[in-house]
Amino acid sequence: MTRPVPEALEALLTEYRELEERLADPSVHADQATARKLGRRYSELTPVVRTIRELEQVRNDISAAEELAGEDQAFAAEADELRARIPELEQKLTELLLPRDPHDGSDIVMEVKSGEGGEESALFASDLVRMYLRYAEKHGWKAEMLDATDSDLGGYKDATLVIKSKGNDLDGVWARLKFEGGVHRVQRVPVTESQGRIHTSAAGVLVYPEVEDVEIEIDEKDLRVDVFRSSGHGGQSVNTTDSAVRITHLPTGIVVSCQNERSQLQNKARAMEVLQSRLQALAEEKAQQEASANRRSQVRTVDRSERIRTYNFPENRISDHRINFKAHNLDQVLTGELDPLLDALAEADRAERLAAVGSNG
Repeated sequence: MTRPVPEALEALLTEYRELEERLADPSVHADQATARKLGRRYSELTPVVRTIRELEQVRNDISAAEELAGEDQAFAAEADELRARIPELEQKLTELLLPRDPHDGSDIVMEVKSGEGGEESALFASDLVRMYLRYAEKHGWKAEMLDATDSDLGGYKDATLVIKSKGNDLDGVWARLKFEGGVHRVQRVPVTESQGRIHTSAAGVLVYPEVEDVEIEIDEKDLRVDVFRSSGHGGQSVNTTDSAVRITHLPTGIVVSCQNERSQLQNKARAMEVLQSRLQALAEEKAQQEASANRRSQVRTVDRSERIRTYNFPENRISDHRINFKAHNLDQVLTGELDPLLDALAEADRAERLAAVGSNG
């Protein structure tokens, strides 16, 4: 593996020292958005800087041991032991220097939509929503349902969630759930099936980071805003006024809606936030597609033609087709025990990025 150039490492050490000085300045914390951004970058660089300093210390210790080896052979053995640590630390540093997804610390917007399979697909979509809500709860995250369209049997034709972390973690909600975008397939006996036959249906999941510093400007002329009466589960009215809002972005055809807030103005504001996140993700998607034709689609958008995962109820099996992951604990996964699967996806992504560095270096 090619060692990083010293100049690049020195630049990181300089940036780290500057971040320490800025974060120690009380005036910086008056702007929470800036402080949060600086804090995340500081957290990102901390393990890198520690490893650089550890490497430097080991090399200094080797030099000292070699100087003393002429007088005492014990120091020669110590130098050999220290030299054996160098490749391990260099490998660790290489991994830490891999380009990070800039959104890893971001909160997310998630859309779950029923697909092929009618009512069974809508019921499966509601199973997925509950799975993600329970996963969020286990991690101490805040999940909010912005909008949902119910099916006749109590499933979801579509649902939109916002999931937020409560801290300032380097790896936030996006880092854990960004690989969930795609088509999720279910195999089970539907509640509507009287003969006990196993059916296959599917639901689509779209995940994108919630933007903080909005870079997308939206022209009001490009929007069609419709208002309607909020409805609860089963279609009953939960509001006597037309407070729910649906916004259509005419140039892209993107439609977002929100009925969770109490007033029309609040619902419109939340819907606009979601629209901005959608447009930001779309802009980044286009830019990355232009930069690399080999970009992995599941990191940013849903490719409806790609079935990423199968949930087999008769065998209590979950399979992720991208990494050949299989486990017979579907019942636990549906209660939010997703970490083993998500860990495997993250490790596969890390291995792929390392391989790319190796092939380029």
